[in-house]
Amino acid sequence: MKVHESFGDFVLFLYIHMALVDGTLHAEEEMVILDKLTKLFPQEGNPKKKFDSAVAAYKNFDKSTLDEFIQHSFKHFNTVKFAQRYKVYTDMYDIIHADGKVDDTETVAVNALKKIIDLGASERV
Repeated sequence: MKVHESFGDFVLFLYIHMALVDGTLHAEEEMVILDKLTKLFPQEGNPKKKFDSAVAAYKNFDKSTLDEFIQHSFKHFNTVKFAQRYKVYTDMYDIIHADGKVDDTETVAVNALKKIIDLGASERV
C-alpha cells in the first residue's frame, strides 16, 4: 500500500479528510488548514497550491480503503513520537469546529482516528 513521502504529507491528507468527511469543504476549515500548513511546511512557498493539490489527490483516493490506509500509514511512520501524533488528533478538533458545527460524520471520523492513534501507542508499550 502506497504511503505519503513524509509524515507532514500524511498529516495534510488527514486534515483534508477531516474537512471533507461531511461532504463539503467550508471556507473556515480551509483557513484553519492553511494556517496549520504554514507551520507544517514552513519552507513551502505556496501553501494554497500545496493544499489544492492535496485536495485533488484526496478526492481521487479510493475511500473504501481509507481506514486500512490510515492504519498502515501510522505504522509506516512509527518513529513519530506519540505526542506529535496526538497533536494531529487535537488539530482535527480545530478543523471540525471551524465552521461552527460538528457533523455526525466528523465525530465518527475523529473518534476513529483517536482509536488508531491509541492503538499505535499501545503497540509500543
